[in-house]
Amino acid sequence: MSLQRKLAQFFIGEDPKLGRLLGYWSATLVFYILCMFLMIALIDAGIVERETGVNLIWFGMSSVLAFYGLIRFSKQLHILPSHLAVLQSMLAIGCNIAIYALTGPVRGATLIVLPVIIVFCTFSLRPRATLALCACTICALGATISVMMASDPAAYPFEIEAVHFGLSTTSMIAVALLTGEMSKLRARLKRQKEELLTAVSTIRTLATVDELTSLANRRHMNEVLGAEERRQPAGRKPVCIALLDIDFFKSINDRYGHAGGDAVLRTFAGAVRDELRADDVLARWGGEEFLLMLPDTELSEATVVLNRMAERVGAMRISELDRELTITFSAGLVERCGGEPFADTISRADRAMYIAKSSGRNQVIPIGINA
Repeated sequence: MSLQRKLAQFFIGEDPKLGRLLGYWSATLVFYILCMFLMIALIDAGIVERETGVNLIWFGMSSVLAFYGLIRFSKQLHILPSHLAVLQSMLAIGCNIAIYALTGPVRGATLIVLPVIIVFCTFSLRPRATLALCACTICALGATISVMMASDPAAYPFEIEAVHFGLSTTSMIAVALLTGEMSKLRARLKRQKEELLTAVSTIRTLATVDELTSLANRRHMNEVLGAEERRQPAGRKPVCIALLDIDFFKSINDRYGHAGGDAVLRTFAGAVRDELRADDVLARWGGEEFLLMLPDTELSEATVVLNRMAERVGAMRISELDRELTITFSAGLVERCGGEPFADTISRADRAMYIAKSSGRNQVIPIGINA
């Protein structure tokens, strides 16, 4: 791992959510730096007392840097993002009101930052929490203005302070209400997105999985065969295809009804699936017919797999039917010839299966390339 990567991992971490929170913090840091330069300009202009202004700068910047540590290690400290947002907002509001009290004739311009802080809260707080924070800000600003007017009525006339307070209060309430509605809209869109993703996943499942047996359906199997047909690296081991047909399935349906037939198909699919290897693909091809693809498999290996499946199926019992009923299947097994289209391979497997059924059923008929 490179030094740059190690440093990024240390300072930002690997959690995307943490990275997003630190991104917000970075934007806040830039904003505080801009405010710091403005405060320095006000100090140089003699509008703000030097010692008070410098102390406020140190307090604001050290607090922002402290918040980096709280955000970076919030998971270890068990601090929720919403709690961090409240603390950051309270710090920003406190600094903003302090700047208002210190900046004399230009103080009214500093109040435009308060609605921005309220907007910032909407990313992490619920609408009611944002409104509560807005109410606390209005109370703090009102108390500060009252103290200012009481201490120096000439410098802070009632008419001007009333305008400042009224405009700030109106803008903060309006912003809080609007951002609250936006938060609700964002939550609704998020919920709809999740529902859409769930629906798409369900549709994808329905399009690729047979509902009764939970195996791949014919459509999906054709896609798998197409992908396999396009992927033909040189020197690759052969692919075998098998067609399996449950013996006397029509008689089972006639005797036990469709519910009994469905139980046989489900149990058969589960038994055969248990014998599949990691790369084997089994699909319900139609009715009681199943198609099995065995990639990178010689005909002799595939025959062993099919015989193992036959033993497993013969041993299964279906609770909905006669416990003495034995289910068997007939299978035709072939090896694909070089770049032969899978449609031709399946046709040969179909002929081999017909031989298995016409020769007494309950058997696997493997047919080699040269047969």
